[in-house]
Amino acid sequence: MSTGPAGTEDQLREVLETLATGVRPAPDAYWRVQREWRRRERRRRLVLAVLVVLVFTLADAAGLWALNQARNQPHIVFNTPASPHP
Repeated sequence: MSTGPAGTEDQLREVLETLATGVRPAPDAYWRVQREWRRRERRRRLVLAVLVVLVFTLADAAGLWALNQARNQPHIVFNTPASPHP
């Protein structure tokens, strides 16, 4: 057996192949993982939808609050007297 990078790679490959031959997946492993993935996807989309609704509601509330703070009197844009010439 050689030492160095090539020898180490060969040893690692042998160990991993030996380990892989002893692994047997459960018969329903694919379906279980797929259900878990779909559950996580639904949860992610639900959280995103709740966040969108929350941001929209907060923006509406802030806008309504700002509109309520406005005075009923007309706002003066320019504080200079009106010129007599049209």
